[in-house]
Amino acid sequence: MAVNYPTIESLVGNTPLVRLQRLTGNTTNHVLVKLEGNNPAGSVKDRPALMMINEAERLGAIKPSDTLIEATSGNTGIALAMAAAIKGYRMVLIMPDNMSEERRSAMSAYGAELISVSQEQGMEGARDLAEQMEREGKGLVLNQFANKANPLAHYLGTGPEIWEQTQGEITHFISSMGTTGTIMGTSRYLKEQNPAVQIIGLQPAEGASIPGIRRWPKAYLPTIFEPERVDQVMDITQQEAEVAMRRLAQEEGIFCGVSSGGAVAAALKIAQQVENATIVAIICDRGDRYLSTGVFSSK
Repeated sequence: MAVNYPTIESLVGNTPLVRLQRLTGNTTNHVLVKLEGNNPAGSVKDRPALMMINEAERLGAIKPSDTLIEATSGNTGIALAMAAAIKGYRMVLIMPDNMSEERRSAMSAYGAELISVSQEQGMEGARDLAEQMEREGKGLVLNQFANKANPLAHYLGTGPEIWEQTQGEITHFISSMGTTGTIMGTSRYLKEQNPAVQIIGLQPAEGASIPGIRRWPKAYLPTIFEPERVDQVMDITQQEAEVAMRRLAQEEGIFCGVSSGGAVAAALKIAQQVENATIVAIICDRGDRYLSTGVFSSK
């Protein structure tokens, strides 16, 4: 009998859910984190990256060797570069020039072409340039900010996994908000199972610059975002996110990025307000793509 060996694509999703052991202190709550850095390209964005390409193929919008274009702050770009390599597409990624060198190197390693905009132009400028290039016929913009395949990946994957892994006991779900795909799709699924599950979304406090999460100007708010799917929005400061990120590595052995630290900082705040709860936070990526920024050496 022939062995049906898996492909790299089949390893996206089904990530572990683990309990924090020390950061929570004495509590009646379970504070759990979902390790999305275990995906092949290292982040939660592997899920929507593959889903967006697969859906575009299913709809006949693209075929192998076509050019795909996307504005990204990092993780989606790495994931799309991997997915494009798997599927046989040319990938052009546009990102602000202040993103970490590790992220840029990872995208290039997968064969993507990188275009930079200034830090001042930011993600808004990157999105504008992507749309301009599409109008000029230079490729198809997948547009993670408006593409329904983004939350669909989490409705079909992340949400059901968390429900099964907690045996339906989840009471709170916490996720940083960037494109908002993770929180939209997961919220939809969890609320269908139990409307009482509380959905908490994180945005950076004024003045904070946390990779992957944003306070979007109204004109650039992702169109996939449905505010009614989020029960509470919490602001997280730069210091809160970075301190929690370093403590996760040093006290829990969980090596992750700044936005993941923010999600855990929020989870710990919620844990101080409730009892006998099952709180799940998303660890959206790994810490190795932030080493050059110096955040792990700060005190």
